Amino acid sequence: MDGTREISPISAAALAVRLGDIARALQHEDDPESMLAGVVHAALELVPHVAEASVSLVSPGRKIDSRAASSDLPRRVDALQSETGQGPCLDASYDKRVVSVPDLSTDQRWPDFSRAAYKIGARSMLSFQLFVNGNHLGALNLFGREVGAFDAESERIGAMVAAHAAVALAGSQQVSQLTQALDTRDLIGQAKGILMERYKITAQQAFLLLSRASSELNIKLRDVAENLTVSGEMASKG
Repeated sequence: MDGTREISPISAAALAVRLGDIARALQHEDDPESMLAGVVHAALELVPHVAEASVSLVSPGRKIDSRAASSDLPRRVDALQSETGQGPCLDASYDKRVVSVPDLSTDQRWPDFSRAAYKIGARSMLSFQLFVNGNHLGALNLFGREVGAFDAESERIGAMVAAHAAVALAGSQQVSQLTQALDTRDLIGQAKGILMERYKITAQQAFLLLSRASSELNIKLRDVAENLTVSGEMASKG
């Protein structure tokens, strides 16, 4: 097993309903970190063949910051893009388009980035622009652990998830906060580590567990993570 999820085909009607639900939920979310986690969760749930996902924020100087990453892989890939100044996330963010990368070992568009990304475990990628907020940009990145992991259906549904998320983010009063200095990645990473050790689950499963708890309890993702790291227990209702 390589960690790639397989999902059952979803009808167009069911997909439309689910995407509508996701967009409405994002529009009512007042915590930026939980909002981004919701976008990533939706991609992992709906897009066929995706192994990992993240939202990347691009700031002036082409510096990339991973948010709501489902594992360490997206963060390492973004670090490579920041270091080399090239990669699919940057192209998607600046050129306002979808960027598909079937095989990172042979792709010639970003010679300093592609082979290094392949070596750390990223075999294929899809990147979608999410928003432009002044000098800051955002992209949804999907990762496959096999060469040629994504097909036309993956790209179609990924684009739909990104489009619905973009509408929700553009309408949110909190979108400017997405680029503020507050960064809860370390705290969420600690919480994921606790869950991985306790339940012998993967980083992605731990992330989804935290995200689900945040949604069901209607509390911020950061607060769920903080409660777990401080008390050793997941937050609960009442």
